[in-house]
Amino acid sequence: MKYKPLGIKSYGSIGLLPGSRQTPSDKHCHEGQNRIATLKPRDRHDEIIVQEKLDGSNVGVACLDGKILALTRAGYLASTSPFAQHWHFDSWVKTNESRFQYVLEEGERVCGEWLMQAHGTRYKLRHEPFVAFDLMKKHYRFPYDAFVARMKLGYFVTPQLLHRGLPITTNTALQYLGQYGRHGAQDEVEGVVYRIQRRGEVDFLAKYIKPDKVDGIYLPEQTGGEPRWNWYPNYDWVGWSDIRKDGVMDGNSRMR
Repeated sequence: MKYKPLGIKSYGSIGLLPGSRQTPSDKHCHEGQNRIATLKPRDRHDEIIVQEKLDGSNVGVACLDGKILALTRAGYLASTSPFAQHWHFDSWVKTNESRFQYVLEEGERVCGEWLMQAHGTRYKLRHEPFVAFDLMKKHYRFPYDAFVARMKLGYFVTPQLLHRGLPITTNTALQYLGQYGRHGAQDEVEGVVYRIQRRGEVDFLAKYIKPDKVDGIYLPEQTGGEPRWNWYPNYDWVGWSDIRKDGVMDGNSRMR
């Protein structure tokens, strides 16, 4: 039976800044948050950090009872996902278990983007397929410097830092980002993530997605074809023929 080891989702949703493309499930951030992030700080204690937003599968890696567990965004074990990319993620985490053990303390999790499969953006990756963007414990989000310092201990990649300091408009942030960003995108990157810190602690997050961004244009569910891989492991599958063209794997397939 599927269960959530954390008892909660691995990662929640981030509010959209005005002008962003919006799907039915998206919510905009509060107007006051937009003002703080892009126009005017409350006072000298506000700090605005902007990073490139990556386009893959939101995943997590948790340390629970001394064990390293690969999770989907919803908080389930990646090994129980019906999607092949998550089975690969579970295997990749096991291969890199010692790195996660070194970085994570009990109850903590690192959340990141798994870029193995192209969703709405293709990547010619210049680094490993996992990019860490947050360090959390329950609902607590670690401050940016603490997060980056911990990721450096395990040599994990983090999203490109575009700006740090006073509020910055989304137009200026996108200029800093450039058309293809800094992680090897072969299509226009989708946007940026704002991290607003106050007195050294994370206050809230917000994101800006380009209005013309279309989600999942490379997914088999949209194309009717084969999955497009940005990265592929060098191990073989037992039961690889059981993976359907849409990238979904049945429960009998296993890796060697």
